[in-house]
Amino acid sequence: MEVRRSARRRRTVTAYREGETMVVLIPATMTKAEERHWVAEMQKKLQRTESKRASPARASDEALLLRCTELSRRYLDGTAKPASVRWVRPMRTRWASCTPVNRTIRVSRRLRDVPPWVLDYVLVHELAHLRVADHNDEFWELVHRYPKAERAIGYLEGLSAAANLGIAAVDDEDYADDE
Repeated sequence: MEVRRSARRRRTVTAYREGETMVVLIPATMTKAEERHWVAEMQKKLQRTESKRASPARASDEALLLRCTELSRRYLDGTAKPASVRWVRPMRTRWASCTPVNRTIRVSRRLRDVPPWVLDYVLVHELAHLRVADHNDEFWELVHRYPKAERAIGYLEGLSAAANLGIAAVDDEDYADDE
């Protein structure tokens, strides 16, 4: 825990994580009692936010497979059934990959900290490859059954740009041009 006082800050209190450290920004004029109160409040708020963002699928490969089963049932009529889904070392050019022949899905560990709806999009995208290997109209129709697909694509594009990763959120350039 680190508390940073600012002479420019007048009323607002903010908290965020820097690695494993919780940083709380407070006005320099706050008393020690006010500081203790706001640190406790911001700690509770940050924990609530983090628990809402946490996806159970992050826990293990088994949890990832269970999440895929649920997403397949919800958005793909239960017809996309992977043999295995697992977390893998960060990939250089992709967020995830699918091998339809042996029905395996691999998800980059870079996605462990994204919001659950973004991870769900990536999983639905890969599950759709179990039904349609190419990025054709039929494939995109399946992917867009997931209601936050466009939003997640934008998030991944921003994440890639911010981290200078060069990973495309959509791995079919023709689709990106059609939008």
